[in-house]
Order: sequence, then C-alpha cells, then structure tokens
Amino acid sequence: MRNGTTMRSSPATVDTGMQHTAIFVNRELSWMDFNQRVLEEAIDRDAHPLLERVKFVSIFSSNLDEFFMIRVAGLDDQYAAGVLDRAVDGLSPQETLDRIRLRVLDQLQLRNDCFFQDICPELERRGIGFVSCSTLQEHQQEALRIYFREEIYPVLTPLAFDTGHPFPFMSNLSLNLAIELEDEENHAIRFARVKVPGIIPRIIRLDQVKGVEFEDDRIRLVWLEELIEHNLSQLFPKMRILQCHPFRIIRDADIEIEEDEAGDLLESIEQGLRSRRYGKVVRLDITPDMPLSIRKLLIQNLDVYERNVYEIGGVLGMSSLMELLKIDRPELKDEPFVPANPLEHRHEGNIFSAIRSSGDILLHHPYDSFKPVVDLIWQAARDPDVLSIKQTLYRIGSNSPVVKALMFAVEQGKQVAVLVELKARFDEENNIVWARALEDVGAHVVYGLPGLKTHAKITLIVRREHDRLCHYLHLGTGNYNPVTARIYTDYSYFTTDRALADDVSELFNSLTGYSKNRQYQSLIVSPVNTRKWIMEMISREVEWQRSGGNGRIILKMNSLVDDEIIRALYRASTDGVKIDLIIRGICCLKPGIKGLSEHIRVVSIIGRFLEHSRVYYFGNADKPELFLGSADFMQRNLDKRVETIFPVVDKRLVASVKSDLGVMLRDNVKTWVMQPDGSYARRRSGRTHIDSQKHFMHQSSRRKKNPKTKVNVI
Repeated sequence: MRNGTTMRSSPATVDTGMQHTAIFVNRELSWMDFNQRVLEEAIDRDAHPLLERVKFVSIFSSNLDEFFMIRVAGLDDQYAAGVLDRAVDGLSPQETLDRIRLRVLDQLQLRNDCFFQDICPELERRGIGFVSCSTLQEHQQEALRIYFREEIYPVLTPLAFDTGHPFPFMSNLSLNLAIELEDEENHAIRFARVKVPGIIPRIIRLDQVKGVEFEDDRIRLVWLEELIEHNLSQLFPKMRILQCHPFRIIRDADIEIEEDEAGDLLESIEQGLRSRRYGKVVRLDITPDMPLSIRKLLIQNLDVYERNVYEIGGVLGMSSLMELLKIDRPELKDEPFVPANPLEHRHEGNIFSAIRSSGDILLHHPYDSFKPVVDLIWQAARDPDVLSIKQTLYRIGSNSPVVKALMFAVEQGKQVAVLVELKARFDEENNIVWARALEDVGAHVVYGLPGLKTHAKITLIVRREHDRLCHYLHLGTGNYNPVTARIYTDYSYFTTDRALADDVSELFNSLTGYSKNRQYQSLIVSPVNTRKWIMEMISREVEWQRSGGNGRIILKMNSLVDDEIIRALYRASTDGVKIDLIIRGICCLKPGIKGLSEHIRVVSIIGRFLEHSRVYYFGNADKPELFLGSADFMQRNLDKRVETIFPVVDKRLVASVKSDLGVMLRDNVKTWVMQPDGSYARRRSGRTHIDSQKHFMHQSSRRKKNPKTKVNVI
C-alpha cells in the first residue's frame, strides 16, 4: 500500500484495565447527547434568526422519530427476546431503554418550553402567530368551514371501531384523532379514528384561505388537526362529539433483508418498504388530558408497551414545523449564501482541462459549489472522447441531475455502470425509481455485494486522449446529491492519479463482478483493509511518539463507536500521542481521563451546516499524511459496508485541509467540548469569536470576488 510511511508496527495489545465499562459511553445515550446539542441551537436566542431556530426544533423532532424507528426498535426487540447481554459500556437493553425514556421526557419538555414559551411569543411580536379556530369571528369560522368542506373533507376517512368494524390500521408517523361520540338516536357511545392527512400542509395560513379576512397583515396560523376537530360535525352527522384527543404512533421501520434467500434484491427491498408500514409500534404519543379509557384502548389494540407511551403537552409531531420556513420573512432567516465555483472561469468551464492543468483539485462543500461535480458527469456524458463512466450512488435524491446525466450518457452510446445502493435507509424508494430508470435506458445497474451496503462515493471516467486512455476520478466524502450538498460539509477530490484509478477499477470489478481482489496500491477499502490500516496508523504515531515525542492524530467524522479503535486511541494517549477528535454525533470514547485519555480532546461542531466530512490526519514525524473518505469508525463501516478512504498527496492540499481542521479546533462559537464523564459543555473562551462555518463562508465570498485564486489551494 502506498502510504508514504516509513515506520510500521503491529498494534499493541491493550491493557486489561481498558476492558472496564466506565471508560465507554453508551452509544444510544451519546446519540441523545448529540440531539440535545441540536435542540440547544433552537434554545439559544443568539445562535440563529428566529425561523432558523424553528428549523432546529423540527430537525430535533425528526431526528428523534428516526431514532425510535431504528435504534429503540432494535433495543425493544432485544428486550422482548430476553437478551441480558451488556454492551461495552455495561448497560443491558432494558437499562438502556429506561435511560432513554428519562432523557426523552426531559428533552421533549425542553423542546416544548423552547417553542411554546419562547419562540411562539417572539413570533407573535414579529406578526406571526398560531390562533384557535374558536377565537375567530363567526364570518371567519364560516369561511373556514367552507374551506374544510372543499379542501380537507374529501380526503378524510373516518373509521369506526366496534363489533362490526375492526380496529383500524395506523401507518408509521401518522397523526390521528381518537374520537368518542354519542349516537343522538339511541345514545350509544361510539369510538372512531380520523387520520390527519399527510398530503395537506400541517400548518394552514389563514391569510391564504379564501374568505378569511383580517384588518391587519399579521400572519395567522392554524394546526390542521385543530381545524379538523373544529369541523367534526361534518364528518359525523347526527352524532354528538363527546371528546377528541390527538395521538401519534411511530413504528419499527428497519427493513430486514435476508439477501442470501432473496431471489431479486430490488423486489425484496420493495416488499420491505411495504412491510415497514406494519412494523410494531415503538412509541405512542398522547396528550396529558387523554382519559384512561381511550389510553387503554389504544395501548391494547396497538400492542404497545406502557413504557413506550409518551404524554406530550402542546402539539404532537413537531417535525412539521419545517413548513414555517416557507413564510417569506427573510429578516427572520439566515442570509442567503451562494457558494464560490472555483472552476467556473477556468478553461472555459471544461472540467477535464482544469484537472489536467491544475493537477489534483479539492473542493470544500458547501463553501465551494457542488456544480463542478455535476458538470463533470454531464461533460463526460456529452464528450465524444469519453468511453465509459462508472459510479456509486447512495443517497440520490428525488430529482437527480447526476442520474439524468448518466442516462444521457447511455443514450450517447457510452458504457455506463452504476452501483445503486438500494438499502440506503429512508432513500430506498428514490433509489428504486432511479435504478429502474437507468436499467430502462440500458445502463449496467448493480445493487452491491450480498450482506454489505456500498457507502463509498466514487466516480471513474475513461476518456481517450491522443491515442491513449486517461482516467479521471472524483472521490468524495458525501453523496452525489446537489440538494444535501448545499447544507452538508464535505470534500470533493478530482484527480488523474493512475494508482488510485487502478484501485478504483479493481473495486468496481469487485462490486459488479466476481473479483475478490484484496490488494490495493493507494485506496483503503472496507471491509478489506480499513480496520487494519487504522490500527497500523495509530500504532505508527505511537512509535513516533516514543522515538521523538511528536505523535499526532486528528480525526473528523460523524461517529466514533468501535471499541477496538477506541482502545487503540486510549493506548496512544497513554504513550503521549496528541489526539484531536472532531466528532459531530456519537462518541463512545471519554477524553481527558488522567492516565488514560488525558492527551485526547473531543469536540462537536453544530451549526448552520451539517458537519459530514470524514478526515484522517496523521503527523508522521512532521511529514504529515492526509486521507479523506466515507467511513466513520463504527463496526458497520469497517466490517459490514463497502467504504473507501483515499490519500491526498499534494502538499498544498494537505496544508489546506490541515488549516481547515485548525480553524475547526479553534472554533469557540459552535463547538461543544466533551468532558471526562462523557457530558458536553459549550466552549466559550477567547477574546476573538471564531465560528468555523462563518469563517469558511467568508473565505468563499472572497474567492467569488477573486476568481483567479488558485483552485487547489482552498
């Protein structure tokens, strides 16, 4: 493997004390700490404009829903199966579930206090407010009744529950109304359920409803479920509404596919998506005023554990708050940011010429535009000298210009091979649609290796130039999705490096055929050699520390969970290696413990953009080595996924990314510092405020003003 390394040693065995559970943070509770940091962005009045704070309330709520659909569902399965095994942190499934519940209750209370007691009054002061239907004047209520009848009533389906009607099915994430009624003719008590339709905006702007007029220009909002409740008499004529209570359910949404038994993976994934609707209920949200009789009815018929019932005051399902960002009030939002496009004015926009003349190119998204990546695929599709395009696609998006370019390339007679990862959680439907579209035009489409998700982000383009074949590569830390590229921080690497190109070719042969290559010159590939490489690199820094006192490691990623790597980092710290970890989300390592991790610092940056890039920097005795890639340090990324990590060898680019890391490590505005007990505290220090994301935005603005700035020196 070409790593430029001069020293190697086998990973040292860890001390027996490193088996102690107290040195690890529980994975699920660490994730909840991360989501708490997201919520704090909404709570902090000075962190963001008002509607952006609403956005973070929505993101927190959506994150929590997904956490229950996947992680809590898995723990529930273990609990139901009687699993008593303890995780590396020492907690059993039941103990973890108990702690999750306590934290969720606290966090939901914080969220509601933030939104209803702080944000809503401030919105009112800015002319935006929620109102109750009953407080409107009669002519306004009448206009709303007409609107309800014409726009909402037709899509509602009231479902009765009695001896003649089975308990109605309720889909995942559905918001519902539990209604108790009295028959006016025989006075019998009935129960019915009405689903709040997801195809209608959850938040209704009254100034956009015909006939609902006000004397001022304030924006008045009504929750859809309240409007439905206010008009239930139209759904149940000759019935008296006794009470109505909202409730919401979350189901197990993890798709289990036995690929060895699946004759057609695409068909199996489609079946899994259908079955996802019927997963067991892992959370039932109700309001505190729901009477015990209805509560028991729901618990019994939904077959939900009592511990998974959550009483939540106010509004259920607050991920819908994202709708508020559609309000045209720019002063309440972040200033628009248009990234620089460093390649726009170079070589008349020809990406191939730019790569040939500039050498390796590195872009930092979203501060650098993602457009050059899309342009590369489109230029390859149109270029008569391009013979083939090979690409991996993980999260594609619903309107993908990249896939459209690949389809056009096929129509131009080029060889196009695409690995579409059908098992990309919650993107399965989009990926199935695009996979079929690519197959329909004649592209070679594969779905990956059995038992492994393909998470690597790689593109290989073969082009004929002067009677020889040249290889152009794009390697990234993020998805080929221009929408998420505007809000996720990632790196894009363009190169013609032949060793890397040969490795990528070998990898594609493994993904599309039966090649079992396990030797790569430059590329690090999971599950082939990533774990071994990481352990070797950590051990090498230990040896440098022992011989010269200059061991240095900086790692940036989303999650650090793998206990073998954590123990290796602990061992490196005990030998004095200085280690900085920039971990956005889950971190199961505890820093700053004397005699164990006192040379390790862990920080998490939460800001306007989602920190998503993975960076691996090793000091190598003042001959630094830099790698970028798609892998977090989790068992699944190392052993159960196809991931790629690639070297960046241009010294200018290495220095540039090292500078980026330095800015992040000095951030004292958006940084949380992990404490030795595993908790987090905001960093508030220094006379000068350093917001790393704003710093990179300002850099981008300067590059736009001076397009001649060298593209490969970020």
